[in-house]
Amino acid sequence: MSDITSGWDVLDSAHEALRRVAGAVPAAAWHLPTPCSAWDVTQVLQHAAGDQIGFAAALTGEPGPAFNPFDPSGELEGDPAAFTEDALARSARAWAGVDRDAAQVPTPVPPHKMSPWSGSTACALDAAVHAWDIAVATGQASPLTPDLARPLLKVAQEIVEPLRAWGAYAAVLEPEQGDDDVAALLRYLGRDPGWTPSS
Repeated sequence: MSDITSGWDVLDSAHEALRRVAGAVPAAAWHLPTPCSAWDVTQVLQHAAGDQIGFAAALTGEPGPAFNPFDPSGELEGDPAAFTEDALARSARAWAGVDRDAAQVPTPVPPHKMSPWSGSTACALDAAVHAWDIAVATGQASPLTPDLARPLLKVAQEIVEPLRAWGAYAAVLEPEQGDDDVAALLRYLGRDPGWTPSS
């Protein structure tokens, strides 16, 4: 499948991508547009953090996010790095308590029960792709690598279609000659791999 073989390896890589990218956003860039056309950089980070907390809550029964990740305010109170780290830590702690040999684990997204690999990789999908959104919006290098993109595409193909029907993802973009694994993942999620702030 890839050099990143377990769901936990994928999740660790995705968490590190979001942590690194969010920590490098310049102070003046938090309200720049992103590939998520309705949301600016702050809103994308709020959504990504809220989803990590949502996965943690599904696994542990603890409270979910104190805000609606699908209606992010665009205003953060306090330090963005601390906000990000809190969400990632909650997610990591929750997944650390999961039996990797379990038949299924609860998730906040349909079908609401997945194998541990699929669940943890679905959690990683959100973190990694939103890290890409923030990176390209703020002039950073893409955090997505082909090794990371391959398992993310596999889980995306398991879970995205029902969510697309609800408007959570844009329509698939047609592949283009020369696409690599990263471009294939982004196009499957309705994102233009060549997006720029002037797109």
